[in-house]
Amino acid sequence: MAGALEGVKVLDLTRVLAGPHCTMILADLGADVIKVEAPGGSDETRFWGPPFQNGVSAYYLCANRNKRSITVNLKTEEGREIIRTLAKDADVLIHNFKTGSMEKWQLDYETIKHINPRLIYCSITGFGETGPYKHLPGYDYIIQGMSGLMSITGSEESGPVKIGVAMVDILTGLYSVISIEAALYEREKSGLGQKMDMSLLDTAVSSLANVASNYLISGKVPRRLGNDHPNIVPYSKFKASDGDIIIAVGNDRQFADLCKVIGIPQIAKDERYRTNEARVENKLELTKILEDQLQLKTAAEWIAVFSEKNIPCGPIHTMDQVFEHPQVLARDMVVQVNHPEAGSVKLVGSPIKLSRTKAKIERHPPIAGEHTSEILQQAGFSLEEISQLKENNII
Repeated sequence: MAGALEGVKVLDLTRVLAGPHCTMILADLGADVIKVEAPGGSDETRFWGPPFQNGVSAYYLCANRNKRSITVNLKTEEGREIIRTLAKDADVLIHNFKTGSMEKWQLDYETIKHINPRLIYCSITGFGETGPYKHLPGYDYIIQGMSGLMSITGSEESGPVKIGVAMVDILTGLYSVISIEAALYEREKSGLGQKMDMSLLDTAVSSLANVASNYLISGKVPRRLGNDHPNIVPYSKFKASDGDIIIAVGNDRQFADLCKVIGIPQIAKDERYRTNEARVENKLELTKILEDQLQLKTAAEWIAVFSEKNIPCGPIHTMDQVFEHPQVLARDMVVQVNHPEAGSVKLVGSPIKLSRTKAKIERHPPIAGEHTSEILQQAGFSLEEISQLKENNII
């Protein structure tokens, strides 16, 4: 069965994570993604490590499967003309160059749309293409700080802490996929492409969700709560006899069930703890009461009991435990791919589960320029022209 996006051609002029993560999702869904880099490879993640497997970066491998690779020197007019040629029958062009770069090269949307009015053109930058910060470079870590995410991550003792992965890059990639797919759908009605201006800062601010809403409604600047929830109690990490357990009680009935299971049913009737609003006000006292009881059993014992009683809970896994977990394995979230240089590599599977047009992993993350001749021949270049472009260091 063909992928859901089979027949969609994507020109991918992105590097590092936000853009490549976006285009990898499109590729997993069947799009023909052509990864464009400078000769020799210009995606910095190719060289980020360790770890490497046979010289191939684990970071690069995480976001570039299912793509074909072409190398083009965009600093030359001949190289830019190749991109214009490829854009003639492309459905999507996506880049993450600084604001103004594509205009300088005459590869901007206003230029390209005259070549292909149906083209969907996605720009990913740190701050977007408007506003006083539009010319500044944007990096996930910096955006986590500027957006307020770090101000609410960590504890009062730890100070501001960044999220353990480049989550703003990942979320921007996801929002970009949504925007591209929306534009593809709209094009079916209008016959026209359009441009999308995606910003890491916009994405990060959007991700503040209820914390942002709490501030906008109350005017109170939120403080770091560590593993606690600003609106719900008990919804945190607790200590059992041998380690930590997450308990995420979402309503008063679940709280009553929790109290009954751990042997303190009277606490659920106490006016200080009976309602969630009261529990939020008296969180410190309640936490002490709960942890005194939780010390009576191990984390695994409590998880077994709570799961049986439908009390939301869970362990805190390390990476080895994650990728040995039966649920993760049953959902095909670890896949094996053969790479011509790295050999057999393990990659994280796709979380997108469609019943008919399944997401597939059919291509290894490409070597820089691996498909240059193939792609150019498909675009109408002769073998002689391709050879000449190579001699002139255009490709």
